[in-house]
Amino acid sequence: MATSITPEREITDPRPLAIEARGLVKRFDTTLAVDGVDIAIPEGAIYGILGPNGAGKTTTLRMLLGIIDPDAGYRRVLGAENPQNVARRIGYLPEERGLYPAMKCFEAIAFMGALRGVPLDTGRKRGKELLEQHGLGHAIDKQIRQLSKGMAQTVQLLGTLVHEPKLVVFDEPFSGLDAINQGKLEVLIRGLADKGTTVIFSTHVIAHAERLCEGIAIIAGGKVPFTGRVDEARDRIPAQVRLETRNAEGPWRAALPADTRRVGDFWYFPLPESGVEPLLKALIEGDAGIQSLSIERAGLHDAFVAIAGEAAAADMITNAAGEPA
Repeated sequence: MATSITPEREITDPRPLAIEARGLVKRFDTTLAVDGVDIAIPEGAIYGILGPNGAGKTTTLRMLLGIIDPDAGYRRVLGAENPQNVARRIGYLPEERGLYPAMKCFEAIAFMGALRGVPLDTGRKRGKELLEQHGLGHAIDKQIRQLSKGMAQTVQLLGTLVHEPKLVVFDEPFSGLDAINQGKLEVLIRGLADKGTTVIFSTHVIAHAERLCEGIAIIAGGKVPFTGRVDEARDRIPAQVRLETRNAEGPWRAALPADTRRVGDFWYFPLPESGVEPLLKALIEGDAGIQSLSIERAGLHDAFVAIAGEAAAADMITNAAGEPA
């Protein structure tokens, strides 16, 4: 039985929260799968739950959706402490895909809508419209078994949206899709957020989160070492200066920090706290012969490594092998 506690939080975003959770814990026998997860997701945000396979992402999503109960902690989804009370306002695409192979595409979408309270006639009409809108008008009357894997995944995705939910949760939605269909899914996710729908997805491919997400939770080993905006995660690592000079030696070398590294024709080092202006002055006065100088902000992958550790990042790379970025 879950222990309900009243969460305390600092409100830094004026939007109401679609999801708020604090201290979620879940054990399976002797395995501690999730250990104290805190998440706050504003309405209309695109939010990513990032981590390698086995990190606790799916278990966290299922607790948030009320599919399983936490052993401890607090959760509130669309204003309800019991997520099942708002299930008809939620769309959920699980990682394990499954449709009845003999069903026609529009009937499959209508069936999924009926599970969320949409009358069958309405669901059939919406199903046909959705298939047309997403380039599958030619497949309206085809059976699921006649579709390619990517097309079948699209049908299930549309079935997740047919009841026009206010919150959509995707578990590893990009898995198994080719680059073209991944791009289409990214466009669809942005379109949902533009209409005010809150979108949460789990992924082990950092590139998707970096392109799409406003906020993220990094999960590693059932714990959440970071939750917040993507730019806040990237700011955990100082910006890097990339410098190319005409002269290899000279007084200007004294201006470079001790942790400068040379890679090919370029020098790399963290942006000094004093900023770039004093550095530029020293380089010019020291006759470095500046060819190029750029300030490069850390990417989300570098931030993930700094926050979750090298081992978790290596697992992410292994998990993503063969996945289009």
